[in-house]
Formats: sequence, C-alpha cells, structure tokens
Amino acid sequence: MILQIIEIIIAVLLIGVILLQMQGSGLSASFGGSGESFRSRRSAEKFLVYATVLLTVVFGFVSILLLIR
Repeated sequence: MILQIIEIIIAVLLIGVILLQMQGSGLSASFGGSGESFRSRRSAEKFLVYATVLLTVVFGFVSILLLIR
C-alpha cells in the first residue's frame, strides 16, 4: 500500500516537472518573468532536467518493486 502511494506521488511530481519544461519558451516565461539573468534561468532549467531524470529512475524502480511484490 505504501509503495502505491509513493508511486502516485512520484507520478504527480514527474508530471509537474515535465510541464514546467515548456518547449522553446524557457522557464521564466512560464512564471511570467522575463527580466531574470540567463545564468539563473539556465540553472533552473538544468535542475528541472536533473529532477526529471531522477524522478524517472525512482518511478521505474518503484514500478519494478510493485511488479515483484
């Protein structure tokens, strides 16, 4: 039961992180700001990519655990 709840939470977080990565418009446009420096916007987008990869790996691992269980 706990693994299923964790799976749902990870899925919702993964959907949110993917939606924040809007193609071509950048992260700052999704929050309404356009005056941020390139460095902070770039680092935020880089963080979102790493978060997507991490959440995907954890999601896959928990899915395999649920399959085995």
